Amino acid sequence: MLDIKLIAQDPSIVKKDLRKRKDDEKLKWVDELVKKYGEYGKLVYESQKLKQKRNETGKEIANAKRKGKDAAKLLKEMKDIPKKIESNDAKVEKLKEKIDWYLMRLPNTMHESVPVGDGEGGNTLVRQWGKLPKFDFKPLDHIDICEKLDLLDTEKAASVSGSRFYYLKNDLVMLNQALIKFALDFISKREFSLLQPPYMLKRKPLSGAVDLSDFEDVIYKIEGEDLHLIGTSEHPMLAYHMDEIIEGGLPLKYAAISPCFRKEAGSHGRDTKGIFRIHQFEKVEQFIFCRPDESWKFHEELIRNAEELFKELKIPYRVMNICTGDLGTVASKKYDLEAWLPGQGKYRELVSCSNCTDYQSRRAGIRFRDRTNDPTQYPHTLNSTLVATERTLIAILENNQQKDGTVKVPAALQPYMNGVKVIGKK
Repeated sequence: MLDIKLIAQDPSIVKKDLRKRKDDEKLKWVDELVKKYGEYGKLVYESQKLKQKRNETGKEIANAKRKGKDAAKLLKEMKDIPKKIESNDAKVEKLKEKIDWYLMRLPNTMHESVPVGDGEGGNTLVRQWGKLPKFDFKPLDHIDICEKLDLLDTEKAASVSGSRFYYLKNDLVMLNQALIKFALDFISKREFSLLQPPYMLKRKPLSGAVDLSDFEDVIYKIEGEDLHLIGTSEHPMLAYHMDEIIEGGLPLKYAAISPCFRKEAGSHGRDTKGIFRIHQFEKVEQFIFCRPDESWKFHEELIRNAEELFKELKIPYRVMNICTGDLGTVASKKYDLEAWLPGQGKYRELVSCSNCTDYQSRRAGIRFRDRTNDPTQYPHTLNSTLVATERTLIAILENNQQKDGTVKVPAALQPYMNGVKVIGKK
């Protein structure tokens, strides 16, 4: 959520960003928001003056009665004040609801380095790493590899759960667990506190993390209850300090392991048949609460952590700076790490890394101060995938496939595989 005072002082900043986003509808909101905030301020001031007058008149009435004077005139004045206060307060509340409605839906302001563009085509290359593997045979995609090695069953999953669910099988189960344990060991060495969060959230903490009007089509709601299945552990990690004043000690660095649940509506060709675009998956997520003047440093740290993990797995990747048309509502700037998938012959997104500045902390009521008597400030929040395991399994299978149909286990994961170095058909 943006700071209404800053918008009122200089609405051109928000307007400039909305033009970059080509969001004409929300552009129209800004002047209306500033107008309503002005009306809100006047009414609050009037209410304060009326309450002050009520208190002063009350004292005058008490004084007059104590001295035996006639207080009829004062009593007549006092009679109308509560009605005016009640009327003003009702208008104030109504204006506040409308102001909050706008603020909860306006997107974050963007960092100046965010490229202007429409969709993925406008994203710009930051850097890339690794040599693309060369094969003396036609590389298979993960769907065909899994079929030949009996590692995956989506047909049985579809019969019991519907499309875009799966049974991992045999060594792919072991490889998935190895990847999770490797990632947890990797990030804990970098002084991140580990969490295993709730897998469901109430509406209030969820709306602190995202604009639900955008996100409700993505997540599952539990029927009849104020609970949603989490789409990412970013959301419960933010909620961990909801409505709290953090007393010193920033930065706070967390890493969480959780399943993630997403509707993934729409048709995506062959993506619907494997484990790239699915309704549930596991993810190790990074999250940082920090001082505002340190957030851009930590943004680079988070993407660097993800890069170092993929370097250890020997998976070629590139880092993209996400453009205005693909950025979303919450982030001020976002990097995607895209891994090379030989079976598809292209890079695909495996990691998303965002600096959300103070946008989420305002929505979630999270503040900090260094000492007890210091004024409170809103911390900046940052999040990044460390590893989304199912998509990373795809990259491992496709980059490490061999001519005889087997798959080499990356050296970094072998200590977690009970001696399995090559995956073959059971």
